[in-house]
Amino acid sequence: MLMRTDPFRDLDRLTQQVFGTVARPTTMPMDAYRSGDEFVVKFDLPGVDPETIDLDIERNVVSIHAERTPSAPEDAELIANERPTGTFSRQLFLGDTLEADRIDASYDAGVLTLRIPVAEQAKPRKIPIAGGSGTRKALRG
Repeated sequence: MLMRTDPFRDLDRLTQQVFGTVARPTTMPMDAYRSGDEFVVKFDLPGVDPETIDLDIERNVVSIHAERTPSAPEDAELIANERPTGTFSRQLFLGDTLEADRIDASYDAGVLTLRIPVAEQAKPRKIPIAGGSGTRKALRG
């Protein structure tokens, strides 16, 4: 009998158990982007009760914790159990150019959205420059 072996198969299996897969993520997926004068961060938390979501800010670190409990009764016979349950957490490290004390959070349709304003000192502004002939020009700074 000829057996083909893959030395990385066990490593792949272990990696999937520790870090998750697309079907069973171990963290909450996130999108982040800047829109005008604010940063918007969205976390996928489908099936999470909003009462279980904790959002804490300490210095410039935002910590998000959420919990999804199993939907089947304890005495039920599980046929398939692919939706991850348990506690999910994530941390964001904010730069000094964001106003962490003015974060707005909302939860709708399984998506937690954070809106973080950009600090005034970080916004683009025009700086007038006096020329030698008395004329003034404006540069973006």
